[in-house]
Amino acid sequence: MKLMRPTCWWWARCAVGNGAAALCPTMALSCALRLRHRPLLSALLSSLPGWDRSLPAQKAAAQRKEKGQGGEDHSLPCASWEERLANAVTPLWRFPYQEQLQVKYESQRKILQTLASCLEKLGIDTQQPGGLCCPLQPIVPSPVINGYRNKSTFSVNRGPDGNPKTVGFYVGTGKARNIVCVKANHIENIPLKHKQVAQCYEDFIRNSPLDSCLLFHEGGHWRELVVRTTSYGHTMAIITFHPQDLGQEELATQKSLLKEFFTCGPGAVCALTSLYFQESTMTRCSHEQAPFQLLHGEPHIFEEVLGLKFRISPDAFFQVNTAGAEALYQTVGELGQVGGDTILLDICCGTGAIGLSLARQVSKIIGIEVVEKAIEDARWNAAFNGISNCEFHSGKAEAVLPQLLSSWEDARPVVAVVNPSRAGLHYRVVRAIRNCKSIRRLIYISCKPEGEAMRNFTEFCCPPDPRKKLLGDPFTPTLAIPFDMFPHTVHCELVLLLTR
Repeated sequence: MKLMRPTCWWWARCAVGNGAAALCPTMALSCALRLRHRPLLSALLSSLPGWDRSLPAQKAAAQRKEKGQGGEDHSLPCASWEERLANAVTPLWRFPYQEQLQVKYESQRKILQTLASCLEKLGIDTQQPGGLCCPLQPIVPSPVINGYRNKSTFSVNRGPDGNPKTVGFYVGTGKARNIVCVKANHIENIPLKHKQVAQCYEDFIRNSPLDSCLLFHEGGHWRELVVRTTSYGHTMAIITFHPQDLGQEELATQKSLLKEFFTCGPGAVCALTSLYFQESTMTRCSHEQAPFQLLHGEPHIFEEVLGLKFRISPDAFFQVNTAGAEALYQTVGELGQVGGDTILLDICCGTGAIGLSLARQVSKIIGIEVVEKAIEDARWNAAFNGISNCEFHSGKAEAVLPQLLSSWEDARPVVAVVNPSRAGLHYRVVRAIRNCKSIRRLIYISCKPEGEAMRNFTEFCCPPDPRKKLLGDPFTPTLAIPFDMFPHTVHCELVLLLTR
């Protein structure tokens, strides 16, 4: 059936579009859903001296009382969905910031203790005072605590009121079949601009005749929203859409309506720099799998880091905390002890931010990144900033790096920087670095060091193993510096220096 184009249907919101805040009686049973158990966080909190589980609530009440707001929290109803979401996404949001840093420091200390134990089982004695594998410096605080994220990904699913066109974050899990999508209004690490775009997108899809796509096999079309912003005031919105069996004419109609809404309809208040549309039949597709279609505005947004201007494509990696990234990149240069004859090998380089920020201190930059558009950005960034001592390679690191290093004969010292995803480095990447004698210093940046990165650490530091083709001298953990890139969450970025 051909879809008819409504005439400015968004100007007259339906009752559902206004979104009732209160839970209806039929949803009362859903209020009993509990947050996911977080054993690591609980263990960390209980390990803190004098820690009391009721402390955050007591402090919050005391602070409100001092402000004349009374001892009870009337800003959120008891066990409200907003509070559940805040506790799930930003579990440290009630803590004073110094206590957040203490929790994270303790978690990193335990990670280094675990690594020391793993290495000890391999016959390597690296233990330092406190059972650590190397000295641990104090955590570097984030320069910005609230609204620091420059990228947010919003889901579409059933809200607390049962509306399947709710834009927000999940409480619950797919495995337990208790997912509820809750608006992100009370999440402190998300900027107001991101929340504004999410609300406008929700208004749009609630007035659309097309259903949201909750499960691929059940049909529906409207899916997630990604919002990216920069300190220049640029805003990029990327909307994912499942085409199902719609024809090109119907798809063109939806794209036209979307563009009209965000350019001359209510969504114009978002002042989007870029509006992208991606027709995707899979979860999280790359540009190569499902091209990003520019519906309005500029193809890129721009950011400044350490005096350099960076171009950012829709799916290019860029640290979500820009101010924190500046401190991180400066420390990488210090740990690498880079000099005029150094070659910096930047693996998983994204748009080239780490390498380019250090380019004027080194002889040459070599960057590797799997996202082709990010490499295009990196090359543009180098040219725009007048940096010529660099080369960037597009492809999987496990394919590019071994070939690059197999015939390495350059006598200049090489410092390797790796900044992989949570999945860690592929074994062939580890092996290529281990077997390259020129690499004496390795800086591993991990947002989840307790995960697959731990496997990488042991592979870099274990004794030579001909069976696994790990022939080079092992690395030794030398220094660890945690960076709080994610205030209000339990996560931080660990920078681990490995030397040999």
